[in-house]
Amino acid sequence: MRRALNLLALAITAMVALAFLVPLIVATRTIAHDRAIGEARQQASAMVAALAVQSDPALLTVAVASTPAGSAGRLAVHLPGLSPIGTTHVAAADVSLADRARRPITATALGGLAYLQPSVLSDGRAVVIEVYVPEGEMWRGVWPAWFALIGLAVVLVAGSLLLADRLGGRLVRATRELSESSRKLGGGDLSVRLTPSGPPEFQDAAVAFNSMADDLKRLLHNERELAADLSHRLRTPLTALRLDADSMPPGPVADRMRQACDMLDEELEQIISTARAGTSARLRAEHTDLVEVLADRLAFWSALAEDQGRRYDVRGGERPVWVPVARSELILAVDAMLGNVFAHTPEGVAFRLSVSPGGVYLDDAGPGIADPATAMQRGVSGAGSSGLGLDIVRRVAEQTGGRLAIGRSPLGGARVAMLLGPS
Repeated sequence: MRRALNLLALAITAMVALAFLVPLIVATRTIAHDRAIGEARQQASAMVAALAVQSDPALLTVAVASTPAGSAGRLAVHLPGLSPIGTTHVAAADVSLADRARRPITATALGGLAYLQPSVLSDGRAVVIEVYVPEGEMWRGVWPAWFALIGLAVVLVAGSLLLADRLGGRLVRATRELSESSRKLGGGDLSVRLTPSGPPEFQDAAVAFNSMADDLKRLLHNERELAADLSHRLRTPLTALRLDADSMPPGPVADRMRQACDMLDEELEQIISTARAGTSARLRAEHTDLVEVLADRLAFWSALAEDQGRRYDVRGGERPVWVPVARSELILAVDAMLGNVFAHTPEGVAFRLSVSPGGVYLDDAGPGIADPATAMQRGVSGAGSSGLGLDIVRRVAEQTGGRLAIGRSPLGGARVAMLLGPS
């Protein structure tokens, strides 16, 4: 951005400088030319005054030699029928043309030009006064003026670039600070704040950013406290359930209830810890064996499947399938998939689990899912549930770089696939 601003300033200043520089260069050359012709005209006018009182060639020779132009060999007087007095630089035809025209003219000469002015002697004879102007006289002072103009243009362009660079530096610095702070805030650093700097618009943006960060921090704090409070409030009914489970006679149902209470207690503890730690807390980067988690969760759900008369089949799983997801997250996703089968299909409906490095496929023989797109929307359910189960599966799949897919099962019901990303 800073380079673009500098290039823009360079282009604009250069165009403005050229717009003034070119006419000034042309005008300087014209002024130098007119000045040289004007000096020649003065020399000729002085000679006209001498011719008005003298017509003797000898005296005219002395008069021509006494002038600066004559002494430099640049003045001549052309008398009718006589040789020119002084040094001539033009052809006789040019002299005749000026005599006939009866007005001053300029003629091209070797190394310059000649100013020819007709006049009359005191005896009435016509004469032509020639003043030679060398090429150097017509360029005298032009080159220094051009160098001065070009130097001034360079100074103006350099000054504008320096000013644009300083202004651009402020803009770029303020923009970079805003971008970096926004990136940190998006990454979970709620303490980041901006010091208003730069143009007024950026200062307003910095103030608005700080206000937004304060509001976001306050809202997230309230949400964390609410999540922690709600999780803590669930401890009371959970304690009652645990007491009921402990009072039940030994058996599969009591064991399953106690195991469920232990899992729920662990989940509540993790929710409270995560909420208290804040949004900057992240699950540790760990890998979990999907096959081992499926075996563990099937051992839990198998008792309920047996009570409901559900046949189930497991395919694959001969080798470990490691996924970059925390074990608790993976257990939550697997339980959500299996729980949907028990919650939304009639008792006795069979299901099948297939596991491979590509993911987990859960097929059932139930009525299927009429609208898969709606079923994957968070909080939306057509079966009276919370609508969060499939969203949990989707989130876990996306953590691995994969996705959630819902389709028709070969068993006639629904197929829910948690597809894993490339390992």
